Amino acid sequence: MFKKILVPLDGSELAAKILPQVVNLAKCHGAEVVLVNVYPDWGEPTSEEVKKVIEIEVNNCKTALATAAKDLEAQGLKVTQDCITGDPAQKIIAYAEDKDMDLIAMATHGMGEVAWVLGSVAEKVVSHATVPVLLFRVLGAKKPLLKTDFLDLLERGIP
Repeated sequence: MFKKILVPLDGSELAAKILPQVVNLAKCHGAEVVLVNVYPDWGEPTSEEVKKVIEIEVNNCKTALATAAKDLEAQGLKVTQDCITGDPAQKIIAYAEDKDMDLIAMATHGMGEVAWVLGSVAEKVVSHATVPVLLFRVLGAKKPLLKTDFLDLLERGIP
């Protein structure tokens, strides 16, 4: 059923917590795992400082994906990896469609109150992806705020 599984990672330990579930799923289906990391688009570098920031961003991306890929390959999986730049949700959705992915598997961080106001990458991907999405909650869920709680939170300021 699933032959190509897209796994967006952001370099965090929380995002990587999806990997054990992906291993099981990929082994069951004989699927290839495609790791992607979307880092910010800094535009055309205008100074040496910006060039250094971009270089660090690219190196961090490659290192994080190589480490995850090595672990997955050691467990017998076929893994490819790609570092891309831009808006994470948009790029994940486009990548899945352009590369004929069968599934997007990603962690949801359970951002609590902030997610209710701002949304999250996972929420955007689920809402707009053209392929199935598997979300795995890696932090404890927080119950939705009541209207009165939300208004109180706005008065105090969002943490």
